[in-house]
Amino acid sequence: MIDDPLFYLVAIPAVLIVGISKGGMGGGLGMVAVPIMSLAIPPFQAAAIMLPILCVMDLIGLWGFRGKYDKTNLRILLPAAVLGILLGALSFSYLTEQHIKLMIGLIATLFTLNYAWQKLHRKPEKVTQADAVKGSFWGALAGFTSFSVHAGGPPMNIYMLPQKLDKTLFVGTTVIFFAVVNFTKLIPYAWLGLFDSANLMTSLALLIFAPIGVYFGMYLHKRVSDFWFYMACYGLLFVTGVKLISESLFSA
Repeated sequence: MIDDPLFYLVAIPAVLIVGISKGGMGGGLGMVAVPIMSLAIPPFQAAAIMLPILCVMDLIGLWGFRGKYDKTNLRILLPAAVLGILLGALSFSYLTEQHIKLMIGLIATLFTLNYAWQKLHRKPEKVTQADAVKGSFWGALAGFTSFSVHAGGPPMNIYMLPQKLDKTLFVGTTVIFFAVVNFTKLIPYAWLGLFDSANLMTSLALLIFAPIGVYFGMYLHKRVSDFWFYMACYGLLFVTGVKLISESLFSA
């Protein structure tokens, strides 16, 4: 079990933010945990510690948003996501810690810059429909990035947000999608030996914060504007992304 206080200083807020996001705030902030935790530990160790916690969060989310989902989108996205997970598992041995930090940093930075650009340039957006070709591409990409760094949110948002689904229907669909993805990821993670006793014990220590975050997110879903929550989270994500890019390019 990890006993470094610095790790818990960054890990506990990361778990709470992800829980709030999964509880109904949306926005793809499930990706925030691995970048933040990577400030203290290697990225793949952070991903391994987070996966059991994400699975528990998903179970709570499935209950909270039961019966609220879009069948058409799930039929398109889920098979593609499984393929993306398989590709992620097969490429695992070719990725170094520097590669992963660079990938995480780029995803985090570009995602936050895109979010800021959309806020500054509000333009009428064409409402789209579920599409097999686009959904398969973005679903596979979400599966791949989710396998490596639990960053499937941005590809999912790129595909789903333009459809302008009802907020609760949107969240319920993403809850089911990531529940299937995360439980599927347990198989290759175990096969690759990422679930050692230290990682699992650390997951168990952080697990108490999972339901706190999710239930708080469910509370905020109906009662609180998410503007300032996202401002803080995306700001933190941007700074973290820049730091990880710097570490990947300039560390010895």
